[in-house]
Amino acid sequence: MENGISNKVNPQETTKTIGIVGAGHIALAVARHAAKAGYKVIISSRKKPDELADLAFSLGNGVTAGTPTEAAQADLVLIAVHFDQIPDAVKDIDWKGRTVIDTSNAIVFPEFKPKDFGGKTSSRVNTSLFPGASLVKAFNTLPAAILASDPNVDKGRRVIFVSGDDDESKKKVLTFAKNLGFYPIDLGGLDEGGRLQEFGGALITHNLIKLK
Repeated sequence: MENGISNKVNPQETTKTIGIVGAGHIALAVARHAAKAGYKVIISSRKKPDELADLAFSLGNGVTAGTPTEAAQADLVLIAVHFDQIPDAVKDIDWKGRTVIDTSNAIVFPEFKPKDFGGKTSSRVNTSLFPGASLVKAFNTLPAAILASDPNVDKGRRVIFVSGDDDESKKKVLTFAKNLGFYPIDLGGLDEGGRLQEFGGALITHNLIKLK
């Protein structure tokens, strides 16, 4: 067992579709890894699906372009837009029953410092944007170029941190990260774990490898 996940994943228990809202570097990195791992991927943005078709094709087999509403129907939904753009990107979508992966970092520009939410974590703030969904924080601590590189390195696997309040939803994300080749570490809930992961937290930008 690793972090509560069996080394042998039952295909019937594995989420097979990932919807992505966003088409930036983080979105593309995860989409490529997911396609390589055999997932069906729906990538979306403010652009119309036909404007994303060539990009989707370049990401690998099983990647298609859609609307944010279509992406939100997937088993897992990854939100990969800038923190301040999330409200507009996800409005008017039914999130009930969904597992949502929050990859955002709340940063004040041009000062490049963490946003102040009066003691709340940024992911805790984001939960209000996804009524009825379970929010899980993941894929936000690594620079996009590192996230995009092969998670399997010579001496081990690249670490991904995961935080969330709902154990079942968090398990889905832990399994997803593991299937992509990463070594996922469960940090607990959105408050305690999310604080370590968010911009300004102790784990941000650390490129850690779990040795074999």
